[in-house]
Amino acid sequence: MAAAEAVDTQLMLGVGLIEKDTNGEVLWVWCYPSTTATLRNLLLRKCCLTDESKLLHPFVFGQYRRTWFYITTIEVPDSSVLIKVTHFSIVLTAKDFNPEKYAAFTRILCRMYLKHGSPVKMMESYIAVLTKGICQSEENGSFLSKDFDARKAYLAGSIKDIVSQFGMETVILHTALMLKKRIVVYHPKIEAVQEFTRTLPALVWHRQDWTILHSYVHLNADELEALQMCPGYIAGFVDLEVSNRSDLYDVFVNLADSEITIAPLAKEAMTMGKLHKEIGQLIVQSAEDPEKSDSQVIQDISLKTREIFTNLEPFSEVSGDGKKLVLNFEALKQRRFPPATENFLYHLAAAEQMLKI
Repeated sequence: MAAAEAVDTQLMLGVGLIEKDTNGEVLWVWCYPSTTATLRNLLLRKCCLTDESKLLHPFVFGQYRRTWFYITTIEVPDSSVLIKVTHFSIVLTAKDFNPEKYAAFTRILCRMYLKHGSPVKMMESYIAVLTKGICQSEENGSFLSKDFDARKAYLAGSIKDIVSQFGMETVILHTALMLKKRIVVYHPKIEAVQEFTRTLPALVWHRQDWTILHSYVHLNADELEALQMCPGYIAGFVDLEVSNRSDLYDVFVNLADSEITIAPLAKEAMTMGKLHKEIGQLIVQSAEDPEKSDSQVIQDISLKTREIFTNLEPFSEVSGDGKKLVLNFEALKQRRFPPATENFLYHLAAAEQMLKI
């Protein structure tokens, strides 16, 4: 058990502090351990204190080059010891996706900084969680790392909400995720973007892969370069300008207008047929059942997904080097599936790296 806890606690990478002073200047004040200039600039950009709209976002999260960031921002009350500071953000970087866990921990760190006005107590708590998985304090609340299971974070979003907004079109999102395509989601409110994007990987639950999620991306050259190195992704933006960047997506979701668009170059791989209609109907029926929870809907979709992979099995054979399954395309063609189904199974095999090179 102790070993398991040790592994769990080594997920955090660093903690940082950003302040906005009474002159309106935003400064990176402190971090532990040290960080790179690139990451520091990225976190300053993500922190709402540098945003010209001056809207306060209490909590944002995202991913950059396999590092997750979690930022909690608060306004400093007049009673605080922080006389020259109007707002501050606590930043945590980590190796894992778990917004609820890091929101809880950053809130505790915020309370500590408000009370003591020095990063020393924050650093002590950070090290306690890093080494023991726990920090306890009477007045600021206690935090236990193992209370926050990764699976719970995966299930925190609502698939039912997505289906109630998009209905049968949800199958476009399912198909894009199955084929490891690039999905871009736009909404002017970051909270809406994050809630929606974090839920999408659950449509392909068999992979349980949240590394494809980039829930808060700016149209910044370095960020876009990092994003485009990923083969398939879900990327969230609050700048409508992204709709003109067709080089960034195969599927574009305008969440504000409830519209899903397939990019011209992705249309062939994303051709819909009878199989997709079946999947779409199953998703909608399951999600509209008031008796079913979100996790039961995910389970229903997952069973259907498994069925699709079972369809591929008869056309799979062990590769020459005996290391993996590859698709026998001739056998697939002889089965005479409807063209859209054959096309989908072929592209699915490609996404799963089952094509003969």
